This record gives sequence, structure tokens and C-alpha cells, in this order.
Amino acid sequence: MKTILFIIQKEFRQIFRNKAMLPMLFIMPFMQLLILSNAASFEVKNIAFSYIDNDHSSSSRELISKFEASPYFNVKASYPSKKEAVLDMQKGKVSVIVEIPQNFEQNMVKNHKSMLSVAIDAIDGAAAGVENVYISQIVSNYSQNIQTTLLQHNNGSFIVPKNILVIPSFWYNKTLNYKTFMVPGILVLLVTMLSLFLSSMNIVREKELGTLEQINVSPIQKHQFIIGKLFPFWIIGLVILTIGLLIAKLVFDVPMLGNIGLIYLFTTVYLLVVLGIGLFISNYTETQQQAMFIAWFFMVIFILMSGLFTPIESMPNWAQTITLFNPIRYFVEIIRLVLLKGATFSDIKIQFLIISLFALCLNTIAIWSYKKTN
Repeated sequence: MKTILFIIQKEFRQIFRNKAMLPMLFIMPFMQLLILSNAASFEVKNIAFSYIDNDHSSSSRELISKFEASPYFNVKASYPSKKEAVLDMQKGKVSVIVEIPQNFEQNMVKNHKSMLSVAIDAIDGAAAGVENVYISQIVSNYSQNIQTTLLQHNNGSFIVPKNILVIPSFWYNKTLNYKTFMVPGILVLLVTMLSLFLSSMNIVREKELGTLEQINVSPIQKHQFIIGKLFPFWIIGLVILTIGLLIAKLVFDVPMLGNIGLIYLFTTVYLLVVLGIGLFISNYTETQQQAMFIAWFFMVIFILMSGLFTPIESMPNWAQTITLFNPIRYFVEIIRLVLLKGATFSDIKIQFLIISLFALCLNTIAIWSYKKTN
């Protein structure tokens, strides 16, 4: 035990003497949390909107006014023909073209229906999908209102509209605030990235400096060396989580409905998984550059398949199977469940058991792969 404490003391001294590492530990993660949480948004605003009004009726003008009043659309131009509008879309000046046909209002009165042509620039498929939802909502609301108004004028009597009114209720995030669910996820990424990169490069750095050979010939046991090397980063990971949670609450007002102790319990085991991966990488690399590239390779896969940016349920079946081996997936899921939904241990026990199994297997493999003869 005394040997382990000496190694831990040495590691902390090395970390705090390294002037380049201190900003990486205590400034960069929190700057990234503040910047990314404000910048990473799924909302699409200032959509360059244009229209072609072939009807010039009060109904068509009312429809255009709905788009003008929307905070998501920026009405750029009105075109006399579709050809000119398409040319401007090709130049990137407009993103949406709505064409109102002739006899639009007349068809609404006689046939109770009419057609609209909508063209959306779909180079960015995700943004185009969101724009389509915005347009559909505006047109749907307009259609309900205009049908009622026109029928009243047509028959001269009041008609009770027979539309089905849908009032959605959003649970656990009533205002659909994207920061509420993005901030915990980004915090998970920062804790993971920092722990993985630093642990994977730490032992390799000893190889580059030549001090690892001196340690290998010393009477220090293998498990003492591993524990002493990884323990400081385990502590640092928990410190980063603590400061990140404070920022999430004080700056972004993220609700914390569940027991914070569950987050720490899960994180203590989760960090063992990340540190085990870092140790495994360092065992098979010779330079810090190699370790960083390999760690980055795994991080990119882990992040994109974590469910943070795209729902796992929307992935193909083979991809969903791969995500079962992604530790970030479980941490993102747990931190959202506990913070936003107030989940208890019984709600997260399956994920906790899985991550505990990962920690046991990965650290066993990592310690086994470390050779004192390196």
C-alpha cells in the first residue's frame, strides 16, 4: 500500500508540474462545455424563404403572412415564376420555395382542399427534415383556420369546426430545451475524452522518456504500478464531473431530479472502463502520438454511436448491436435518466451491471497485456 501511495504522489507531482497539462485538465473541458452547449443546437432558424403567388388572393396573402410571422423563416423574395426561384436556389440564395397555384382560394371554397408546391434545399438532409416539419405545422394550422372562415362566409352561418385538436404534453423537458438534454451528454464526452487521452498517453510517455525501463527493473509489483498510474486520472475524472455538474446547474439550469450519488456511483465504475481502455492502448503503442491517434479512432466511433446526436433506435439493426459494446452509450443514458427523469438505482441496475462487467473485463485484459519486460 505504501508503494502505491508513493507512486500516486509521484504522479500528482508530475501532473501539476506539467504546465501544458494543467490547462488541458482545468480550463479546456469547461470552456468546451460552455461553448458546445450553446453552439450545438438542433433548431434551424433564419431559413431563407421565398414564394411564388400565382393566386394573389386574400387567402394566399394570409398564408404568406404566417411564414413572415414565424421566427424560423426569413422571407427573402417573391418570384413571378418558378424558373427564377430555382436559379436562386441553385446559387444558394434561398432554401425553401413555396408555390401557391392559381385558383387556390377558389378550390378551398368549392372543393375544401387545394394543393401547394414546396421545394426544399436538402443538401443538409437533417436541416431539410426540420424545415419540412416547420412548413407542415404552419400550413396545417393555416388550413384549419381558413377552412372554418371560408365555410362561415360561404353558408352565412356559424359552423363548428370538426378538426381534431392535439395538445401535446412533453414530459421531463416541458419546453423542449435542447440544452437540458445536450449539456449532460456533452459533459459525459468531456469526462471520457480527457480520461482516455491522458491515461493512454501517460504510460507511453514513460516509454519515450526511458523511465519505464527503470520502473520495470525495480521491485514495484505490476498491480502497484497500474493502480498508482491510473488512480490520479480516476480522481481527476470525478473532479471534472463535479465542476461540470455545477456549471450545468448554475449556468444552464439543468434540472437534477434524481440522486446525484447515483451519478457518482456509476461514474466511479465507468472511469475504470475508460482508464482500462487507455491502459490497453498504451501497452501496444510506442509513442504518445500513436496512442493519441488510436484513442481518437475509438472516441469518434463511441461518440457517433452513443445516441447523443442521433437516436440509437433510428440506427440500423447491426449498428444498434454495436452500440451495446459502447460504454458512452450507457453513461449518456444514465446521466439523462437520473438528472431529467429522477431514475432510481432499480431503474439503472442493468446498465450498472453491464458497465461493471466491462470494467472487470477491460482492466483484466489491460493488466494482463502489460509486461514488465517492455
